[in-house]
Amino acid sequence: MNKIAVVTGGSRGLGKDMALNLAKKGLDVIVTYHSKEEQALKVVSEIESIGQKAHALQLDTGKAGTFDFFFSELTKVLNTGFATDKFDFLVNNAGIGVTAAFADTSEEDFDSLIDIQFKGPFFLTQKALPHMNDGGGIVNISTGLTRIILPYYPAYSSTKAAMENLTKYLAKDLGVRGIRVNIVAPGAIETDFAGGMVRDNAEMNSHIASHTALGRVGLPTDIGSVVAFLCSEDAKWITAQRIEVSGGQML
Repeated sequence: MNKIAVVTGGSRGLGKDMALNLAKKGLDVIVTYHSKEEQALKVVSEIESIGQKAHALQLDTGKAGTFDFFFSELTKVLNTGFATDKFDFLVNNAGIGVTAAFADTSEEDFDSLIDIQFKGPFFLTQKALPHMNDGGGIVNISTGLTRIILPYYPAYSSTKAAMENLTKYLAKDLGVRGIRVNIVAPGAIETDFAGGMVRDNAEMNSHIASHTALGRVGLPTDIGSVVAFLCSEDAKWITAQRIEVSGGQML
């Protein structure tokens, strides 16, 4: 039986590329989406065209009170569509971008970041554990901004730093089950993050590229293959690691 990965925020951008790369590695994939159902279903179709099983489920990672219902629905999907009641890998990818200087960060934005990027993954993972097979893995997603200190990201990067710390605790706690836990930290990527700031601003794109060892800004397709690797047997002896995928940005 194929192993199964659940990718949160898998309808577009980095999450979509993660889902497709997991399928290319021979995994079946369940993607979650917040509101972009049509895009999520297109990802499902692409995965199925690769030859793997796939399904899309709605999930708001900022509302921990809905997680019991989500796992109830996930169990139904696993039973009917995958002939099992458990999955193997959880990729905590869903997130938002808030760009604001420390003095301008609102309490509302701060709370949203905490709910979606720390509290959400914390309790989603907690509730996922009874539904996961031993010997699988968890991949969390951070940011290069926990190392590269730039203006306008104090709240955003702090939630990701919390996830980096949680990753080490989970790795130690879940090692007894053979569940590996790692975190991937993308550098600047050409996506719609922060309104497409890196993708659509030629001056900023060029500036970042000039401070990156490999000479360009990252693409969504640079990240998914690393996540897929961490969900493969090739990464069986890797856990508790922060892996930055930035092309050597700001060395």
